[in-house]
Amino acid sequence: MVTRRHLLQSSAWGLGSLALGQLLSAESQAASGVLNSLHHTPKAKRVIFLFQAGGPSQLDLFDHKPVLNQKHGQQLPASVRGEQRLTGMSGNQSSLPLVGSPFKFAQHGQSGTWMSELLPHTAQVADEISVIRSVNTEAINHGPGVTYVQTGSQIPGRPCIGSWLSYGLGTENDNLPAFVVLVTANKGGQPLAARLWGNGFLPSHHQGVQFRSGGDPVLYLNSPEGIDRTSREKALASLDALHRLQPSDSLVDTRIRQYELAFRMQASIPEVTDLSTEPEHVLEMYGPDSKKPGTFAANCLLARRLAEKNVRFIQLYHQGWDHHGGLPGGLKTQCSETDQPAAALIQDLKQRGMLDETLVVWGGEFGRTNYCQGKLGPNNFGRDHHGRCFSVWMAGGGIKGGVTLGETDEYGFNIVDQPVHIHDLQATIMHVMGIDHERLTFRHQGRAFRLTDVHGHVVQPVLA
Repeated sequence: MVTRRHLLQSSAWGLGSLALGQLLSAESQAASGVLNSLHHTPKAKRVIFLFQAGGPSQLDLFDHKPVLNQKHGQQLPASVRGEQRLTGMSGNQSSLPLVGSPFKFAQHGQSGTWMSELLPHTAQVADEISVIRSVNTEAINHGPGVTYVQTGSQIPGRPCIGSWLSYGLGTENDNLPAFVVLVTANKGGQPLAARLWGNGFLPSHHQGVQFRSGGDPVLYLNSPEGIDRTSREKALASLDALHRLQPSDSLVDTRIRQYELAFRMQASIPEVTDLSTEPEHVLEMYGPDSKKPGTFAANCLLARRLAEKNVRFIQLYHQGWDHHGGLPGGLKTQCSETDQPAAALIQDLKQRGMLDETLVVWGGEFGRTNYCQGKLGPNNFGRDHHGRCFSVWMAGGGIKGGVTLGETDEYGFNIVDQPVHIHDLQATIMHVMGIDHERLTFRHQGRAFRLTDVHGHVVQPVLA
């Protein structure tokens, strides 16, 4: 029977209940995602994106250009530059001297992939990765550049790729977020804004959750002092029992499940972030920094542990690649911090049988110029931003190992074969996850938005 109190309560809600339903309805799809079925058979279950913020120099790492060494100190030919714009940091220079790489290059693996001597560990997994040397972007400044890679737009406000995958696919675990962000601690360089892992106009539970190094991995997750887990569990049980005395409401049930997830995360997050349980030989594989919380090495190891827990999208950020000056020394430092851990992640995933279902991506927001920014010294130089061509590598789920795709001219300034745009990379990531990037959309402000806007083609030559 419906009591007088229930009748008045239901009537009072009126249109307000419809508004509440609209606000909460998206949460009921959090576990499964909005896609009732995938657009095609997926090759990967999860993504680990090793983002190198600042713009690594492709000419000193992956794109071997002997001509630059032969013409070191000579001027960049006008015919090579053409009408292309330069940044304000070097566009007004009276001289644009070419700079050859001071680092030796060699071919590695059965595939013969060219790599710099700065990447001895990555060279050992050359046959596992696909190096794309023809990536390009319209962005030439850091803020728009990083935003472009992560959201498909140079203008802030759009959802990032991790949020899109969470929105489309949901989560495969009950105790952790679908989208986790790890930032190397105490690194200088261009700042990273939280909007880079934001949900934009998608429901808020699709935003990335940043795990911090040291202290509490997630702010405000632990109970206040004096409140133990038993008390918190009893409080949740009491709320649940009180709710069940009222007429059933699936939307309120969904909200309660979100509270219960937060409760479970209080136990699951400290467990997954405790690297002390890793065997010594695994820590040695990732390098000595793996024992230092917040380092790139520790974050790579943590990324593997999160992948084991079926976290959908794991985003690592490592700053410090913006070498406008002091490139020889600065690049050595960056590679010493990242080369071994990135290669170890590939090897670790493979030996655990996880590489075939985990897509690993390495790259920054753009590359560097073939000419020197500022004065060219005998043992020192810098390179400016260059979006016309740069290098990214991919490995794992759905990717063919030992491939080198794309070609730049002999000066390393322009693409001459198989260009790959930022939107193409995004389309490819979506593809290996079983999603047609043109069909996963969200209605906002009168139009259907998608990650790749109105662009993007899957990079077929790197697919297994």
